[in-house]
Amino acid sequence: MTPSRLVLKFGGTSMANPERIAHSASIVAAEVHKGKQVAVVVSAMAGETDRLLGAAESLGGGLGEVETDTVLAAGEQVSAALMALTLKQQGLKAEAVTGWSLPIMVAGSPGAAKITAIASEPLNQMMQAGTVPVVAGYQGINAEGRLATLGRGGADLSAAAVAAVVGAECDIYTDVDGVFTADPGMAPEAVRVERIGHDAMLELAAMGAKVLQTRSVEYAKAKGVALRVKSSFLPVGKSRGTEITPEVEIAEKRIVSGVAYVRDQARLSIHGGEGPDAAQLLFTTLGNAGVDVDMIVQACARSGGAVVECSVAGRDLPRALAAVEVGAQTRGFEMRSETGLAKVSVVGAGLRGRADVARTLYQVMARQGVAVRMTATSEIKISVLVDADLLERAVRALHTAYGLEAAQT
Repeated sequence: MTPSRLVLKFGGTSMANPERIAHSASIVAAEVHKGKQVAVVVSAMAGETDRLLGAAESLGGGLGEVETDTVLAAGEQVSAALMALTLKQQGLKAEAVTGWSLPIMVAGSPGAAKITAIASEPLNQMMQAGTVPVVAGYQGINAEGRLATLGRGGADLSAAAVAAVVGAECDIYTDVDGVFTADPGMAPEAVRVERIGHDAMLELAAMGAKVLQTRSVEYAKAKGVALRVKSSFLPVGKSRGTEITPEVEIAEKRIVSGVAYVRDQARLSIHGGEGPDAAQLLFTTLGNAGVDVDMIVQACARSGGAVVECSVAGRDLPRALAAVEVGAQTRGFEMRSETGLAKVSVVGAGLRGRADVARTLYQVMARQGVAVRMTATSEIKISVLVDADLLERAVRALHTAYGLEAAQT
């Protein structure tokens, strides 16, 4: 009988110091002793990527530069070597594997590269021989032979990709025991979700939940990789975690899976002119300036004139205003903006065709005295822009209104 395979990924907090590395290594050892063939993917030690970036910036480097990527990739390489040493100390065979030595092939800009291929044979040979490959996540090598990183959270993507090429399931270990119905720090009554669909997890991640990196979920869904989110801060074998699975495998037990939020949001709008003209100006200009746009609303009056508005990250608003101002003034459009906002999102595969979910949201906002500045919807989410100082009130009230404190655990 062929042994089952498992990829274990450990985040920065799980690799923060020798004690945490030793505990994470004990989790690996427990899976090996069950007879599984195991590979490990690691992030840099907590705070290390920021430290390395600060050093690069102090010497004139910046994100998106080849040399900076070479610096940043060192964090995961250190973690891989330390984990391999610890596994050997615990009596296992282990080998540190870097993005360039395997290799993991990537393409794209430094700091935002995409995985194009992974050499599976070296990994297969090690796993079959009982050796645990410890792969440095977040990085690969491009066609020019230079190291390139995958962007923040890229080690999650590395883990999903490694799992795909070796035919394994993938457990992502972090400092929380799975996915919760809301941020427990804001809503203490939040509970762990036992299972959640890929699409709902994608929306939660995109809407502010920081448990998983969005691209890793997309990759796992596309490649059919089974994902679980677990905690390395519990005793070995005690984390129950959350399974991320296709929606078709989830019975309709919950309409809403969770409530997520993003702070530091701003609203930008153009008034006047024809709708298509205003929209084209706004989004073409913002795209050229590299400003990411989130929520979008457009309204056109029969008598003429339009309002086109969108939300952007608060830190991007000055750049967005500078980019759009000249074109707006030339065409006689009026620009307006608003800061001090936050986005709250209700997410769940059960939202499809459920007008009552939206009704509940607006009723709750009205009762709580929370003005809704903007709304955006999709098949599995409703997002609203609210005053930032009312964010916690909105999150907790929505969590209660949808009965999430009684969600299946």
